[in-house]
Amino acid sequence: MNKTNKFFDVWKVVSIFILCLYGLFLLFPLYKLLYNAFFFNGSFTLEYFQSFFSQNYYVKSIFNSLKVSVCATALSLAIGVPLAYFYQMYEIKGKTLLQVLIILCSMSAPFIGAYSWIMLLGRSGVITKFIESIMPSIYGFNGILLVLSLQLFPLVFLYVSGALKNIDNSLLEASENMGCSGAKRFFKIVVPLCMPTIIAASLMVFMRAFADFGTPLLIGEGYQTFPVIIYNSYFAETGSDHNFGAAISVIAIVITAIIFLIQKYINGKFTFTMNALHPIERKKAHGLTSVLIHLYSWFIVGLAFLPQIYVIYTSFLKTSGKIFLKGFSLDSYRYAFTHLKKAIPNTFIIGGLALIIVIILAILISYLVVRRNNLANKIIDTISMVPYIIPGSVVGIALVMAFNKKPIVLAGTMTIMIVALVIRRIPYTIRSSTATLQQIPMSIEEAAISLGSSKLKAFFRITVPMMANGILSGAIMSWVTIITELSTAIILYNLNTITLTLATYTYVSRGNYGIAAAYATILTVSTIISLLVYMKVTGNKEILF
Repeated sequence: MNKTNKFFDVWKVVSIFILCLYGLFLLFPLYKLLYNAFFFNGSFTLEYFQSFFSQNYYVKSIFNSLKVSVCATALSLAIGVPLAYFYQMYEIKGKTLLQVLIILCSMSAPFIGAYSWIMLLGRSGVITKFIESIMPSIYGFNGILLVLSLQLFPLVFLYVSGALKNIDNSLLEASENMGCSGAKRFFKIVVPLCMPTIIAASLMVFMRAFADFGTPLLIGEGYQTFPVIIYNSYFAETGSDHNFGAAISVIAIVITAIIFLIQKYINGKFTFTMNALHPIERKKAHGLTSVLIHLYSWFIVGLAFLPQIYVIYTSFLKTSGKIFLKGFSLDSYRYAFTHLKKAIPNTFIIGGLALIIVIILAILISYLVVRRNNLANKIIDTISMVPYIIPGSVVGIALVMAFNKKPIVLAGTMTIMIVALVIRRIPYTIRSSTATLQQIPMSIEEAAISLGSSKLKAFFRITVPMMANGILSGAIMSWVTIITELSTAIILYNLNTITLTLATYTYVSRGNYGIAAAYATILTVSTIISLLVYMKVTGNKEILF
């Protein structure tokens, strides 16, 4: 009895501790954001909202962002779902390399792709010079859509591939015996079975597209999107009038919350479970079908990975200021390692500390949510997903407003960068850890307890190791998004806390493409190493979510 009471008290303390953390670093900043949006000198006002909605320039940015996000989501689904189907249903030559390239496409900062496409298809781009008469402008809506679609379809691929692994092959065999095969089977059987996952992937793609501001800032030109307006309003257009920036941030939260609720409602219409007793076995395609499958798969992936190849290539070119010269050189790398030398260690120190905290908290939260289902832990579960629907720039603004004056001053420190990354990226690891824990029978822990182990010890010694794959899958997703984070970091950083992604963006915006390419290449290599380490540690040749 004493052991049970002791265990109960420990987890009760853990619940209170996590609630306090979320209260301090998420709810309090959001409260400050709301207060600044609705109050001025202690008086309630709607002036900032009236100012926003009274100007067409601002209102139009919302519709621009919604248009980009909807189109990017639709195009990502149109590319990613068939690609996942081909990958899981058929033997594709070089499939392991294909998947690694797909993952790398999704795990670079979108603005890097934007700047690469400018170099390739911009007014003086390498490809533009050859197809100028037939190529539409890369700037504006077209360019944003191209970059985001090629950046985000891998997320659809990863999620749908995971769903296809859960489909029982006997269902597909039965449909084929009844004359439903090929494209008809894909649309009538496969797509409906994967619908919950497709909806979830759609939400992630939409949120990522809606929150991205680096891409439209670089390639959008006159096509203003909402995140760019938020950034400019907070830092440039209104100067020190942070109340207006707070009001726009509140509007962003309302929009993304509405989208999230719509997704939850739609997803509720497709709730069911699948258990693949006989998983799908890849078969070999023949003739024209094989040619088309390979052509589609490798062309799409090659096109999406082309910007990163070009970035790596240009990082070794000789440069003179903003101009690339003939011949190769390591000057860009020498500059990268001698100037802003803090960017590389900062990336791994800030990112590493954030990841450690993410993993620890995710394990604890997943246990509280799955094994100790009470009101407090349901609140924790709900709060933990709030950052999922809040744009990164809004999180950054809220943290600055909350911690830029006494009693807690964190603005400009490494701590606030770590806090922001933990808040933003922990949902990925919580989601995968919770899904894994739900599949582990409680009887395993109970058996250990019956042999004399405490519940706390049984969880950490037996259950956590069994959760390893789920934890690592979420952790690798969190890690790569941590080291490529821009929208939050650009609001919080200074020269002492600058990271590789921020350094890349800084030099891209200045037009120093050689140095930017060197930083981007270092970031890409870091991502590749992260994936190889994950595959080596877990023994998995495939990464699915």
